[in-house]
Amino acid sequence: MAWKTLDDMDLDGKRVLTRVDINVPVEDGKVTDATRIERIAATVQDILSRGGKPVLLAHFGRPKGTRREDMSLKMLVPTLRDVMGAEVIFAEDCIGDAAKAVIDGLGENQIALLENTRFHAGEEKNDPELAQQMAALGDVYCNDAFSAAHRAHASTEGLARLLPACAGRLMQGELQALESALGSPERPVLAVVGGAKVSTKLDLLGNLVEKVDMLVIGGGMANTFLAAQGIDVGKSLCEHDMADTARAIAEKAVQTGCALLLPRDVVVAREFKAGAANEVVMVEDCPADAMILDAGPDSVAHVAQAIDSAKTLIWNGPLGAFEIEPFDAATNAAAKHAATRSSHGQLVSVAGGGDTVAALKKAGAADDFSYISTAGGAFLEWMEGKTLPGVAALHQD
Repeated sequence: MAWKTLDDMDLDGKRVLTRVDINVPVEDGKVTDATRIERIAATVQDILSRGGKPVLLAHFGRPKGTRREDMSLKMLVPTLRDVMGAEVIFAEDCIGDAAKAVIDGLGENQIALLENTRFHAGEEKNDPELAQQMAALGDVYCNDAFSAAHRAHASTEGLARLLPACAGRLMQGELQALESALGSPERPVLAVVGGAKVSTKLDLLGNLVEKVDMLVIGGGMANTFLAAQGIDVGKSLCEHDMADTARAIAEKAVQTGCALLLPRDVVVAREFKAGAANEVVMVEDCPADAMILDAGPDSVAHVAQAIDSAKTLIWNGPLGAFEIEPFDAATNAAAKHAATRSSHGQLVSVAGGGDTVAALKKAGAADDFSYISTAGGAFLEWMEGKTLPGVAALHQD
């Protein structure tokens, strides 16, 4: 492990600048989903229990360097207090005298929450002067915001290079899960990649075919691969202009020894709505006036066989139009199968991405996956093989 964790740091009496992602949904000034706040609790409680002073740094929304009351972190204080079981003291700025006064006045079992880092234009520009001003407020830097680690901002990258730095518990868990899935996984490794468009996941597919043993392609993306093979996909969502790219990825899979699994049979309908009349056909028999909206039962059985043979699974994206019934059947069945094997200790399963989390929750499979990332863009960039600035900055001697 090239990065340090809280276990490697002396926290007693130290001001611990803790970068978190608490960019939670809010309606009428009230938090409607506290999941992201709940997930940082382990880090904050650990710092408190070891005599440290947690000083939370976070962004909220896109204020673009201006101070906006509707994006102030002050409205999160009640929820933070309830989740942490500790008093939360709010500072009107994330630098300067206002922040210093709050931090200096912290007592036992108290947490400082500094104002939105993005109220300063230098945050998203990774301005060295802003990073220095933040660093002056702390003794240790702890990054617990993997979901913001793909951004080279002052509070995620610049600050990490100015203080002794480590990963928080959430960041640590994320990095360990991803390392187990792509860094040094137990083989065979299976990746399931779905979603609407090949064009949005080119880097992801190009990286995965070099690193995994089997690759299942589902959703609208699969239609593009089928069309690239000369199969008529009717009125299905399909990027016909990406045919050459799809063929190149398929050829690369052959060269690297990665088995590419496309649908064998599909569920088609004439209209995209819940409960629409539908039928199962082989992929080569898709009617010209129909749309492919899900993988068929034979395709699901094929995916289940791949899951059975795998030791490690990486999942990003649904296999069909999971939002509406009955076109959620393939995603639900495959997800439940993976969840069962994971719960029995037969599979390490790591999943991430917005639609993915929603699909796995809808399938009732989320709780049994080994790890589900809520990081979105950072998760995808890691899967694409890209260096994340916020993680790279933690690689210190």
